[in-house]
Amino acid sequence: IKVFFSKDLPAPHNNTERYLKDLLEEYAARSGQYFNYTFYNVTPEEGSLMQKTDENRDLARDYGIDPIQIQIMENDEVKFKNAYMGLVIIHGDLIERIPAITSVDGLEYQLTAAIQKLNNKVSTLHRLDSKVKVSLFLSDSLNAIGPLIGLDQLPQLRPMVTQTVEKLNARNMGVLDFSQVPVTDEALMQQLSEQYGLVAMTWPAVPEKQIAKGFGTAGLVIEFKGESHTIPLIQAVKIPIIGTTYQMAEPQTLENEINSVMERMIGINKAIGFLASHGSLSVSPDQLAMMQGRRDEAVKAFSGLISRRYTIKHVDLAQEGIPEGLNCLIIPRPTQKFTDYELFQIDQALMKGTSIAFISDMFQQVAMQQRGMGLPPRFLPIDTGLEKLLKHYGIQIEKGYVLDQECYKSQTPPEMGGGQQDIYFAPVLKNDRINTRPAFMNNIKGLVAIQIAPLSLVTDNIDPDRVTATRLLRSSEKSWLMDSNITLNPPMIHPPSGADAFKSFDLAYLLEGEFTSYFKGKAIPEKEDKKKADPAAPGGQAVPKPAADSKPAAPVAAQSRVIETSKPARIFVLPSS
Repeated sequence: IKVFFSKDLPAPHNNTERYLKDLLEEYAARSGQYFNYTFYNVTPEEGSLMQKTDENRDLARDYGIDPIQIQIMENDEVKFKNAYMGLVIIHGDLIERIPAITSVDGLEYQLTAAIQKLNNKVSTLHRLDSKVKVSLFLSDSLNAIGPLIGLDQLPQLRPMVTQTVEKLNARNMGVLDFSQVPVTDEALMQQLSEQYGLVAMTWPAVPEKQIAKGFGTAGLVIEFKGESHTIPLIQAVKIPIIGTTYQMAEPQTLENEINSVMERMIGINKAIGFLASHGSLSVSPDQLAMMQGRRDEAVKAFSGLISRRYTIKHVDLAQEGIPEGLNCLIIPRPTQKFTDYELFQIDQALMKGTSIAFISDMFQQVAMQQRGMGLPPRFLPIDTGLEKLLKHYGIQIEKGYVLDQECYKSQTPPEMGGGQQDIYFAPVLKNDRINTRPAFMNNIKGLVAIQIAPLSLVTDNIDPDRVTATRLLRSSEKSWLMDSNITLNPPMIHPPSGADAFKSFDLAYLLEGEFTSYFKGKAIPEKEDKKKADPAAPGGQAVPKPAADSKPAAPVAAQSRVIETSKPARIFVLPSS
């Protein structure tokens, strides 16, 4: 472990460095010859030490450890200072970074998880029977318009990408198979855009700049065993007032992203299922939506955080079942109805010990238009069928939004009168409303819950000897429910007048134990035969039945059964995505 930590930092950062040293000493004492660490001096010094600290800072930069800005108090003034507060863990040629250690909270977990991840990575890379294909699709024609869009460095894009991939390949046992595909044909560019979501750029002639009409694309496609992921190398970013600006990928960011995608594809960490059907939120950016100026609903921040410790497996219930061996299945805000057979799959996954996280919204916001005029949106209740499963397991999501006087307050612009505006549908959950007894809730000191529905326990359906229900979040005693005439226009929302209209609402629960199947004593639902109405046939006609005299297939019988009682598992319910 190589640690890069600036000297003489003010509190509390000096305590963080001391804690880190003590922690690493304990690791070394336990591990003997298999563990060593070094602290590198990166603080500017006078005299002969100056050159050494410069070399150490260059070393930190090579490992992807950059200084971060911290706030300090000097002579009753708030000042900002750049400081190195990171480390890199090295195992053979593999590395794992913790670039910013700003607190001791969870640091031992971070270190141990990173070390374990490196061990898992070594084993996984040794087991691979095929390489990860990395393809650079790039049009050199883009160089001509680089200065026009503020990217004078575009000619350096190809060598930068090549160097980044080669550097990463050397650190990952050569598992990357890198190739470059020049895109000089517009038809090919359109084909790649449809196949991989590559950004297709076109521009008119600009005679005064000696630029001819043209086209081009720039993207990196990573493929492994039938799965592909696209990383755009040029992105258009819309900034208010300024307009559209263009950004080119940076080496360190690109290296981190390729590494993250590769780790997910080859399956280094434990697997977490993520529902990818029924109108659920996506963990992958929607390149087409971004190109067309539509809202990209991908939960990218969540995806980036979870991918550091877990492999995300997309589960499409409309096409396939739930894989065996998942620790957890996340069902993120579905909006479409589940068939009984799909509910059966979810129920039986729970029975086999797969924990399930239900992240649900109760309403879908629908924009309204009338003769070109925008009307207030309508809020239509979402009914997916999951509700009856949850009620059977012991928890019910009520239809409505929890409003709270203890809420987020936004600043009103001066031109609109200034002051604060209460956002009642964004309750602020303070420490006393957060249950920190479960270990995973320990470090959560406050939350803002947006458009959240209330929960209630169905106690008749919970066997207290087998299932424990733990409330995790609740609103304040100054809360009320909006369950009709729903609006999210803050000036139109007013607290009720009577004191008896207020109460605290439960907002998140964890159920754990051995559950009873919703399908206990019921017939197994039939899987819908998607060939009954074949959309590929003209007019969606029914697929003809075999002739009466045709011989049936060899008699094969497979008898399924309902697993009626679960292995120990957990159900997490949060009624807000």
